[in-house]
Amino acid sequence: MAVTGCAETKGLIHHSDRGVQYCCSDYIEILQNQEISISMTQSGDPRDNAIAERVNGILKTELLEEVFTDIDMARAAVKQAVNTYNYLRPHSSIDMLTPAIAHSRRGELKRRWKNYYQSKIKRDEVMDV
Repeated sequence: MAVTGCAETKGLIHHSDRGVQYCCSDYIEILQNQEISISMTQSGDPRDNAIAERVNGILKTELLEEVFTDIDMARAAVKQAVNTYNYLRPHSSIDMLTPAIAHSRRGELKRRWKNYYQSKIKRDEVMDV
């Protein structure tokens, strides 16, 4: 759905857990043919890719219902949630821009999010000195 719904896939990143459906050669070949980077957690630990896990968490907890009566309603809700996240919801981590606007800009965006996991590692390294 993402490939058919997006005119430009070069530079996109597909994040997933290490589920067998995402590791199969046919699926990986589709991503590679579209020049989509592949991001998978190494150990199943959500801290392996905290930013992607945060996006997934927002979609699941804030923008989607818990139960759907059929698959068509679920698909429509996911589409609406992703569109809301990408086109309507401003994000403080990217200067209150929507992801769609931030993605369309050229050049670097100032990083405004915190990586608590990385900060802990740096604190531990400082303590070891």
